[in-house]
Amino acid sequence: MTEHQFDLMRRQMILEVVAETVFLTQKLGRAALNARVIEVMSKIPRHEFVPVELRPYAYLNRPLPVGCGKTISQPFIIAIMTDLLEPQADDVVLEVGTGVGYQAAILAELVQQVYSVEFIDELAQHAKRRLTRLGYHNIEVCTGNGYYGWEKYALFDKIIVTAAPNLIPPPLLAQLKPGGRMVIPAGIPDEQQLMLVEKAKNGTLVTRNILPVRFSELEGDSDCEGVA
Repeated sequence: MTEHQFDLMRRQMILEVVAETVFLTQKLGRAALNARVIEVMSKIPRHEFVPVELRPYAYLNRPLPVGCGKTISQPFIIAIMTDLLEPQADDVVLEVGTGVGYQAAILAELVQQVYSVEFIDELAQHAKRRLTRLGYHNIEVCTGNGYYGWEKYALFDKIIVTAAPNLIPPPLLAQLKPGGRMVIPAGIPDEQQLMLVEKAKNGTLVTRNILPVRFSELEGDSDCEGVA
């Protein structure tokens, strides 16, 4: 397929994301996503993040398999999670669950620095090479148990989690700056909720359920080695 064809499909994907947001106005509390989030997603080549044989389907508004039993998330869900995070240009963000690196690439266009932890080393190594090839120099990827976050670079202005624990991991709450935000799917399988966690300046936590979702479970538990 040509780059022009990919461009046309990407525009159609964005139209579908925008339309789906309108239908969820009541749950989201607004009818439109941040224009900067939409602008960034409008230019990032999602087809570079999926297996070659799936490139013709890269801009469908649905998850796609990417190997290792994992998927790249539905564009609408990625847009919602990025919007809820309220990324700012000077933010330092932790991502738990690098996957193929698509979410990290979106964040890298919006914030100062992204630190991303991936449990599966094969995915982490592929993501590193892909992001470097695409010219992203403000993303650092490592292999580790995202349950523990990445203590070396904490505290983080924002945290985004792309796999679902049953309960929000305490280490992630501890590594979130006062005044920060975390977007995370959580709950037992088939009853997951996308949640927004806000930490007040005094450290008080407020959580809000946004909408039902279905994510892979967060791999690794509190007995596994984290990232120093």
